[in-house]
Amino acid sequence: MSAAYATFGLAPAMRAGGVLADGAYQVHRDFVDFIVDGRPLLFRLSDLDAVSPLAADVPPAIFTAQVRALLLEAEAPLPGGRYVVYGCPECADLACGAVTTVIERDGDDYVWRDFAWQTEERVDLELNGYHGIGPFRFRGEEYRAALRSLLDDAEPAAARRRVLLIGARVALLAKLAAALRTIGIGADIAHDADHVPPEELRAYGAVVFGRAVGAEERAAVRRAFERAGVSVAYVDGLAPIVPLLVAQIEHALDRSPVERRRLTRLVAADGEAGVEVTSPCRVVLTAYRLDRLYRTHTRELFDGVLEPGRHRIPLDARAVKGEAFVVARTAGSVLVEAMAR
Repeated sequence: MSAAYATFGLAPAMRAGGVLADGAYQVHRDFVDFIVDGRPLLFRLSDLDAVSPLAADVPPAIFTAQVRALLLEAEAPLPGGRYVVYGCPECADLACGAVTTVIERDGDDYVWRDFAWQTEERVDLELNGYHGIGPFRFRGEEYRAALRSLLDDAEPAAARRRVLLIGARVALLAKLAAALRTIGIGADIAHDADHVPPEELRAYGAVVFGRAVGAEERAAVRRAFERAGVSVAYVDGLAPIVPLLVAQIEHALDRSPVERRRLTRLVAADGEAGVEVTSPCRVVLTAYRLDRLYRTHTRELFDGVLEPGRHRIPLDARAVKGEAFVVARTAGSVLVEAMAR
């Protein structure tokens, strides 16, 4: 079987959850992505909102079974030796659609070929095949080492999907915690981190400070985590707007390498947004602002597919007047910026 050799690797990735402009929720999913020739395989599949079967929130036994299947130590789950490499991030049901591929051995090499979009047990390659992707030939030693490292990893692909919320507005924090739990992120509310056992602090991946939390209080929280030897992301809440805070937290929890993200830059100033993406993808821009009575206003500003590179997108001046913030979202990541004046 002829196919050029490609490098194989793995990297942490995220499907960003969030509270969307229409009030709907999008579930947060952490997973391990496949890196082929130094680039996430998912990025070759246009603007696909999907996760690999190596997700952090599946039970350990199922996670191990998925790894062993990719090593061909178990039967293929679909006819024709086909394996799911990306599935629905909400339910993982084949009926929602999945990217599948034939995985087989050729000597010591592993070959991935005949990629397709599949919604039933059998697939029509002429109709639903990804004709411009693969086949990929991976050297056996490199392939096995990457996948078996997941079985030896003491920390799952994305542990610590929990945040500590610190602030003065208890009602707001309660709404924020409820929203985070709805999308799959644990949240606890506290006044400080004093006297919290180190093992409990190690459960957190981020700390969120409300705007009313003073410098001394923030420093004390940081010292508590430092004493516990825990490295966390710190989020300074931009405004008392739950969807905005959720977007900030999602960005803080993103452990994927910056160079392997689709959305890498957001600037909001002078009535326009500057956005940079690394692969073709759908980008949604949403504005949140507080009026003089501190009421929240939400406006979707842009929804379209952008090609790789930098883009300047004009914004509706009415939507970004006063104290305003812009959220840029793709299937895999989210960025937040205050509107500069």
